[in-house]
Amino acid sequence: MIRIGIVGYGNLGKGLECAIAQNADLALFGVFTRRNPKDLKIITEGAGVYSVDDILKYKEEIDVLVLCGGSATDLPTQTPLYAKDFTVVDSFDTHAKIPAHFAAVDAAAKESGNIALISCGWDPGMFSINRLYAGAILPDGKDYTFWGRGVSQGHSDAIRRIEGVLDAKQYTVPVEAALEGARSGKNPELGTRDKHTRECFVVAAEGADKAKIEETIKTMPHYFDEYNTTVNFISAEELKREHSGIPHGGFVIRCGKTGKNGENSNIIEYSLKLDSNPEFTSSVLAACARAAYRMKSEGMKGCKTLFDVPPAYLSPLSAEELRKNLL
Repeated sequence: MIRIGIVGYGNLGKGLECAIAQNADLALFGVFTRRNPKDLKIITEGAGVYSVDDILKYKEEIDVLVLCGGSATDLPTQTPLYAKDFTVVDSFDTHAKIPAHFAAVDAAAKESGNIALISCGWDPGMFSINRLYAGAILPDGKDYTFWGRGVSQGHSDAIRRIEGVLDAKQYTVPVEAALEGARSGKNPELGTRDKHTRECFVVAAEGADKAKIEETIKTMPHYFDEYNTTVNFISAEELKREHSGIPHGGFVIRCGKTGKNGENSNIIEYSLKLDSNPEFTSSVLAACARAAYRMKSEGMKGCKTLFDVPPAYLSPLSAEELRKNLL
């Protein structure tokens, strides 16, 4: 059994707890929280709830520590910190900052001889792998990635951290004309603003400067500044009633040419339709925890991404079973 520790018990942490229960070779050791452990109720019998301040006490009892905090402020600090003492997995998803995050985590993990597997989810993550495969197979072509319509956890979290915001949900919405253009095989030139819009639903504190909040959202680097963004201020009741779910999904499309003169068009498309963004992301994290454990067991160290993980390491099946049933 691979013993898993969870840091953070929001939507992602709760989803991971359920994902662990679906994998016979994984077991939840416990949840580590910044809240009062006595106030936190989890569903796994026999697993504990501990203060994150006490995490080093349980170093020898945890095989893989999965970090379920946000990419805006939690993971940039937590992942390199915990990589010094644990094999860690995170879902850091700020694409533009992944190289810097990788460098910081790699230094910490190599110093201690640990494995850190970062940016594990569906994008970055599963979509990244499909972009790699498609580009390798169709080198004469273009990639197109579309997200949504769905709730982005990272973007919603970034809004909630703005002063004066009590709660928020952000939807990423593909531009239909751009999506159809990518599927046409004509390789259209599409900029960031051409492919998606962003819709924000925000609950502001009483007396908060809504104009300032809206401006902060629309100009936020790496999140909203490159998109046509709509900000809607609504009540907490309306947010709960109309936006309580966390659906998401998207498409990776590769249009490529083959043949002597590139006369034949080929389209590769990978898509996801998710009722629950955090539950799917946490299911990826569970598989990655298995992979990180195996990589650590083989003596690997340093920071890795899904590009570095042999596909077989993600599966609970043996090599023989994979060849018999999936190949």
